[in-house]
Amino acid sequence: MASNAAGESFHWRQLAVPASLIALGTWGVGNGWFGTVNRDTQEMFCDLSNGHRFKADDYIQYVPIATGAALNFTGKGLHPRRERWLMMGTAVALTAIMVNGVKWAVDELRPDGSAYNSFPSGHTATAFVGAELVRMEYGNAWGLGAYTIATTVGILRMYNNRHWLNDVLAGAGIGILSARAALWLLPLERRLLGWNKRSSSPTVALMPMSSPGFYGLSVAASF
Repeated sequence: MASNAAGESFHWRQLAVPASLIALGTWGVGNGWFGTVNRDTQEMFCDLSNGHRFKADDYIQYVPIATGAALNFTGKGLHPRRERWLMMGTAVALTAIMVNGVKWAVDELRPDGSAYNSFPSGHTATAFVGAELVRMEYGNAWGLGAYTIATTVGILRMYNNRHWLNDVLAGAGIGILSARAALWLLPLERRLLGWNKRSSSPTVALMPMSSPGFYGLSVAASF
């Protein structure tokens, strides 16, 4: 499988969507006009929720990444199975680094006033990294379903008054960017690991582990 066919070659245009989302979300931090948009959006969702939380977002954030993990066992993706696990592990690690690093640096107050770690939305980033991995590896049909779930997560974060609109936009951008960066890094990782990219028998499988406030990897090896 050629790298170009697998989408592994970097092109600047591939940054357009995630970079735009991240830039727009970042612009919303402390911006007066966007602050008004954030408050109007918050008011709209507060009116809809009437103070009630729908906690499904705490769980369905993992559905896209779990879908990708399940599909990885079918053997029908664009890449050999071990490379799919490697991309997934790399993407989840990148998401965790970016989300937690930015949260620490920006220190934005959540709309419900509960903590200073609002920007960006980690739930949204988790959902979108999974959705983009599914889309890249298994096509637009699977991707549409995964993106629908990811978008629902972002909406629920605002419905539950846990995030501002700009937090959700940036989280989505970080998730998409992390998935694409994992694909771009794959040729380098292949060389470093000495893998024959046509081989589909995994020797090492990297599986993401994620829970509220925690991101990590589990490693399974076969010899």
